[in-house]
Amino acid sequence: MKTKLFLTLALCLVMMSCTSVKDNNLAYFKNLPEQATGTLPTTPGNNIRIQPDDELCITISSMIPEATAMFNAPLNNMAPRGDVNTSATARLATHVVSKQGDISLPVLGNIHVQGMTTAEAERAIATRVAQSVKDPYVQVQLLGFYVNVMGEVKLPQRLTVTRERFTVLDALAACGDLTEWGERGGIIVIREHNGTNTYYRLNLADSQLMASPAFYLQQNDVVYVEPNRIKIDNSKYNQNNAFKLSVISTIVSATSVVASLVIALAIK
Repeated sequence: MKTKLFLTLALCLVMMSCTSVKDNNLAYFKNLPEQATGTLPTTPGNNIRIQPDDELCITISSMIPEATAMFNAPLNNMAPRGDVNTSATARLATHVVSKQGDISLPVLGNIHVQGMTTAEAERAIATRVAQSVKDPYVQVQLLGFYVNVMGEVKLPQRLTVTRERFTVLDALAACGDLTEWGERGGIIVIREHNGTNTYYRLNLADSQLMASPAFYLQQNDVVYVEPNRIKIDNSKYNQNNAFKLSVISTIVSATSVVASLVIALAIK
């Protein structure tokens, strides 16, 4: 009888072990094909649209630099926005997009750039400059934006992004990757656009991840990693145990008080 019971327990442990290896919840891109190489669907690129309060660096030049010098803001020694240190190297003044979505350039005045990509803004400015200068060259650079990463990552933080092509994988890597309690299929990206918040659910275990419109992050996106079932169950277990301990402690304290009163009355 004992031998049968032992064999049954051993078989159960082997089955549980096999199940846990097969159902590896920590792996990414679990549904990749078996072949050594292949292609994956992806978005055509990150078309970040300029928004109010974005900081842009704009340079305008041409074959004759003197002809376009008047369109550029003067050099200064100010540090970029958000940097408490002052740079000692002269740099072009940056342009902060107004609440109305405009930038103000010397000579050209106000130009509406909200909703444009940096490439579209370059073409719009070049069209205005071309009225006075032949073959102008315009470069518009988004100096940076912020992304908040929260939840089950090792280093939750607000990230300063200094390039336009920045993916959710970049954000997670910058935060030390997910913890072992992070739900690989529960990545939520919250994006605000024109006063409306839209959310996207991403699954790191799915190789189709890169085709999501939220794969490339944009200004002020929030990336939240949900806790997995183990973390949730442990939390409930700990809360229940804490409640039980609190109840037991209260009962013991009350019993002690009652016992003390009984003893005191008995002595009298």
